[in-house]
Amino acid sequence: MNILHILIEDAEKLEYLTSSNQWTKTATEGKVFKSTADALAVAKQQPVGKFNIVAFMPLNHQFINLNKGSGKGLPEAAAV
Repeated sequence: MNILHILIEDAEKLEYLTSSNQWTKTATEGKVFKSTADALAVAKQQPVGKFNIVAFMPLNHQFINLNKGSGKGLPEAAAV
C-alpha cells in the first residue's frame, strides 16, 4: 500500500486529474504518478491555467505542495 500519492491539482478549481483524464474534487480518486517528473510532464499538457503537483497522504488526508506551474491554458472562446 502506498502511503504517499503524487497527484496533479488544478490550482484554481482545487480538483485532481483522474486516470480517465477527468477532474474530481476527491483526492483519493486522483491518478497517482510514480514521480513528480512524470506528473509535471502530464500537467504541462493539460488544458488548465495554474496547477500544483502535490503529495497526498490518504491515511491522514494531508497535502504537501511539491511543484507548481502552468498548463496549456483553457481553450479560448472562438472569435466572432
